[in-house]
Amino acid sequence: MKKTPLLNIALSRLIASLGHGDILLIGDAGLPVPSGVELIDLALTQGVPDFACTLRTVLAEMQVESHVLAEETLRHAPGGLPLIQQLHASGELGTRKLMSHEEFKQLSRWAKAIVRTGECQPYSNIALVAGVTF
Repeated sequence: MKKTPLLNIALSRLIASLGHGDILLIGDAGLPVPSGVELIDLALTQGVPDFACTLRTVLAEMQVESHVLAEETLRHAPGGLPLIQQLHASGELGTRKLMSHEEFKQLSRWAKAIVRTGECQPYSNIALVAGVTF
C-alpha cells in the first residue's frame, strides 16, 4: 500500500507521469474540459470532493514549481482561496502567475490533465506546474 493519502489510481498514475513543466489543472465542477485533454473526474455530488481537500491531497504527491490563477479567483474569493494563499505564502506552490479567466481556459488546452472536483463555487480553479525534486 502507498504511504501518501492519495488513493485514486488514475490521479496517482498521472502525477507519477508528470515531467518538469507539465500542467495539472484542478477545477471546479463547471470548468470546461477541452477536447483531447485527459479528465480525471472525482466529482460525486455538489461539494464532494471540495477544491481544498483535492488540492491538499494532490500536493501530498506532486512537486510544484509554480501555479496559475485567474484574476477572478482573487476578486471573487471562493472558499478554497485562503488555502491557496497559505500554500503560496509557505512556498508550496512556487511562483504565481495571474491571467484572466478566459486566458485560464485557453491554458487548460495545454494541461496534461484536468482534475474535476465537486466544488460548485465559481473560480475554484488552479493550474499546477510540475517541478522536480532534485
